[in-house]
Amino acid sequence: QAQLVESGGGLVQAGGSLRLSCAASGRTISGYAMAWFRQAPGQEREFVAAISRSSTKYDADSVKGRFTISRDNAKNAVYLQMNNLKPEDTAVYYCAATLGIVTSIIKNYDYWGQGTQVTVSS
Repeated sequence: QAQLVESGGGLVQAGGSLRLSCAASGRTISGYAMAWFRQAPGQEREFVAAISRSSTKYDADSVKGRFTISRDNAKNAVYLQMNNLKPEDTAVYYCAATLGIVTSIIKNYDYWGQGTQVTVSS
């Protein structure tokens, strides 16, 4: 089964940028649709962005125009470029993979990373 490890989180000022990485092992990600979700303290986990096997991309309205998901099957990795960060983007960000179709629905994802903290100060 696929194992996912996120990295790249940290503390950044509002307006700044971060690039999250998700490294996969155990399986090649080319057979998976991939996604990023986030969870802020006291809130439900929510969809951020997803990318299909053919690299079609989907974004949540809250991050559209600011965040970009990408994948590099040769490196077995998925990325989330986050620009113009806002304090409301503060959350733990999770990478997820599914053998099914690309979707924003949490329960459809089979594999999850442990998460990486992103904190945006005002």
